[in-house]
Amino acid sequence: MAQTDHANPHTARIARFVSGLRYEAIPSEVIARIKLLILDSLGCALYAPELPWSRILVERLAAVDTSGTHSVWGTRQRLGAPHAALANGTLVQGFELDDVHRKGVLHVGAVTLPAVLAVLEGRDGVTGRDLLTAAVAGYEIGPRVGLCMGPEHIGQGWHSGATVGVFSAAAGAARALGLDAERTVHALGIGGTQSAGLMAAQYGAMVKRMHAGRAAQSGFYGALLAQAGFTGIVNVFESEYGGFCSTFSRSTDRYDLTRLSAGLGEQFETMGIALKFYACVGSNHTTLDAIRAMQARHPFGADDVRRITVHGSRVTVDHVGWPYTPQGLTSAQLNLPYCVATLLLEGDAFVAQFREDMVADPRRMALSTRVHCVEDPAITAEGAAMRHKVRVEVELTDGTRMEETVLAARGSERSFASADDVVAKFHKLAAASLDDAQAAELRDRILDLERQADAGRVMALLAPA
Repeated sequence: MAQTDHANPHTARIARFVSGLRYEAIPSEVIARIKLLILDSLGCALYAPELPWSRILVERLAAVDTSGTHSVWGTRQRLGAPHAALANGTLVQGFELDDVHRKGVLHVGAVTLPAVLAVLEGRDGVTGRDLLTAAVAGYEIGPRVGLCMGPEHIGQGWHSGATVGVFSAAAGAARALGLDAERTVHALGIGGTQSAGLMAAQYGAMVKRMHAGRAAQSGFYGALLAQAGFTGIVNVFESEYGGFCSTFSRSTDRYDLTRLSAGLGEQFETMGIALKFYACVGSNHTTLDAIRAMQARHPFGADDVRRITVHGSRVTVDHVGWPYTPQGLTSAQLNLPYCVATLLLEGDAFVAQFREDMVADPRRMALSTRVHCVEDPAITAEGAAMRHKVRVEVELTDGTRMEETVLAARGSERSFASADDVVAKFHKLAAASLDDAQAAELRDRILDLERQADAGRVMALLAPA
């Protein structure tokens, strides 16, 4: 490792952190938080098996993979480890319910946990602390890559969950395998060259759901191959030609390599991960919270609205603010005007409110035309930290005008959800696949992971009895 440190200082530093991470070095508040994040991601996956895209993917994978070594969460289907990682990552991201590191623009659990469990499932002697340590390794690295790239990465059309996500997956899988620092460099380099994913997938394509699964699978491959001595790009971040950063950004002034390892091991990005309490893309949540806050002060419904104007960042407007046209449920869950219309008409925007038969609902479509998204240059200038900040203006038919500014959504890193809220969400979602007793046992074991001598039972509980 030493002979290459001068050429890959950031990659090498990340690799040393991942390979050297020990459970005892992780602060107690990070352990408490990662357990809730794991529980939330698993709940999201357990809700998803019967969704159309989930069924198609799992059925096709099962047709070509009969090895049956690893579980597909929420089902009795078993696949080989790489295909299980692909399927499980897709399930976690299956309904726009999973976590997000807002500044790093990454759904972290969906790319990390499927890769980590693909390594650990079926291995003897795996403890809960082993699982927690590998998870933290993955949850720490991907967000830092996202911070390095900045919001322009997604703004220019790359889907960060698919591109940045491979590094969370590779880091988590490398730590789960116990790779040394040199082989971890190669795991990152193998994972990084597989990065791919286009934001156009948000306009109705099922493949958007699969991006996280593909990233988890790529990171898993990276760690597995590196373990056997297969080599990757040792300066995957730093290379000026063909490196991850130089290739996925328009120019060198649009990324900051120092963000890759700044505060690594001291400042834990795991604490910057937010949870969702609406079944739609995270960029929409602050607007929905703003409307709820105004309704609490001055009750109004869909029929009372003349116009709603959402002032947000350039990235928010580009990402979610386009005029709504029905292109499938994925597009509906990402479109801000549609989600606002849903909240106003249904009173909530959780799983029951997003159905395929409502994608072309005339009432939602008509109401969405009264919602307008415009850039506020001042919010754009505040950068990634304020990417989801919005100022929402509501004009009612009786002439009433209201305004609400929301910096970060309910469940965000700025106002993280209570353990009770996370558990309640988990049970609502897990009920789609598990009975109450099994869901309760899984919950209890996750929340007590540091004392679990055998993590295998946790993994077994992810398949219905």
